[in-house]
Amino acid sequence: MKKIIVICLLGFSFNGFAQNKEAEVMKIINQVFEAMRTNDSTMLKQSFIENPNTFTAYINKEGESVLSTGDFQRFVSAVGQPKEQVWNEPIWNEKVQIDGNLASVWVDYAFYVDDQFSHCGVDAFHLINQEGIWKIFHLVDTRRRDDCVIPDDIKP
Repeated sequence: MKKIIVICLLGFSFNGFAQNKEAEVMKIINQVFEAMRTNDSTMLKQSFIENPNTFTAYINKEGESVLSTGDFQRFVSAVGQPKEQVWNEPIWNEKVQIDGNLASVWVDYAFYVDDQFSHCGVDAFHLINQEGIWKIFHLVDTRRRDDCVIPDDIKP
């Protein structure tokens, strides 16, 4: 009986530990979207390693699959530019996977400029934990305007 209690306690402890790690990872992901909403390029840069890889995958007008390499510094500059509009990218369906110091996060998103819908897709992040700090080293997103199923509680 004591062994069963110990095993149960260890199971609950491990589950709590895993949820805590997921929360730490999602804190970094949410920080990216908060930085975008508030034009805070410093907060944005703090979420990433020095020179992360960024990409966008999409289908062009000719129906061809394209993988476009992003320019992280240009993204940081665009976020930090004072603007009258708010860039809002709500996310849902978060899927977090962690193994040691590597994490992967897959989220659905919709992108709005103020309350005006722009596009939707998926963001896929890879993070590394170095010295107890999670940082994004790879980000790829998809973008489309059609077939966007956005939950009502996400829409502005």
